[in-house]
Amino acid sequence: MKIAVLGAGAWGTTLADMLAKNSVETVLWARDHEMVEEMNTRRENTAYLPGVPLSDSLKATTDAGAAFAGADYLLVAIPSQYIRSVLGEFRDILPDRPVIVCASKGIELDSLEPMSRVIAHSLDGKHPRYASLSGPSFAAEVCRDMPTTVSLGCEDHELGRELQAAFSTPAFRVYFTPDYRGVELGGAVKNVIAIAAGIADGLGFGHDARAALITRGLAEMSRLGIAMGGQQRTFMGLSGMGDLVLTCTGDLSRNRQVGLQLGQGRTLDDIISEMKAVAEGVKTTRSLYDLSKKLKVELPITEQVYSILYDDKDATLAVRDLLSRDLTDE
Repeated sequence: MKIAVLGAGAWGTTLADMLAKNSVETVLWARDHEMVEEMNTRRENTAYLPGVPLSDSLKATTDAGAAFAGADYLLVAIPSQYIRSVLGEFRDILPDRPVIVCASKGIELDSLEPMSRVIAHSLDGKHPRYASLSGPSFAAEVCRDMPTTVSLGCEDHELGRELQAAFSTPAFRVYFTPDYRGVELGGAVKNVIAIAAGIADGLGFGHDARAALITRGLAEMSRLGIAMGGQQRTFMGLSGMGDLVLTCTGDLSRNRQVGLQLGQGRTLDDIISEMKAVAEGVKTTRSLYDLSKKLKVELPITEQVYSILYDDKDATLAVRDLLSRDLTDE
């Protein structure tokens, strides 16, 4: 078995290293020649995983043709807003019916499409087979073999079982579900709610407020997810509730950190300018806001996060507006 991993950020490098340590032939593709050289010689990705030794069997390359040649699966771990252009660039060197496992989380800005549709359109005519890998998993913990469990969504049961076995290790347990749409939407929405939770903490609110945001955030995730074809039970699982809790409470969450600094009075531009890795929730907030209007799905927390990020709304005013909405049933 050979797996090609597209993207050498923290998550892509972590998954590639995990697979290589599990005796899977793994090739990690990246554009940065110096980064690739460093990983092949020093066995480290100092930009995204400093201090973490990489498996000696992991190969890195800037040659996409060499990475994809003979690969059984392609694992995509690049920022969601770049997936269409990158896969379009490599479309002609991919085989027919490629297996694409997406570990990126987001909704495309222009099309308002989840990653499954973005990948299908990017590889139109190639008939890609799709799976989504998502769940409560910080790269900084997975790369150190700390126990982690995630969901893998794949409509093709046989392929899903194959991927479940391929990605499972003694420390990384993968659960299978055919509801790939629910898995990918849970991974996208939770990032926006994590920004909200960070804002609440930055404003000095307590555990009550955070618990409320997580719970009502789950309601928003479920409403939107069901409207887009996901299943209710999926949002109660690892890729929904599990990832939501982790991202809203864990200090390793980039999206929570963005919210935390916003709540403390910093501007979004200043926060983003200091970040090396991408906080997917910032752009996903805009996508979800536009999608909620298109589908007529009520997402009050997302709407207020959008106003804070893009309309410079005062965070305390956003909280007041959330709490003063018309009373309703749970």
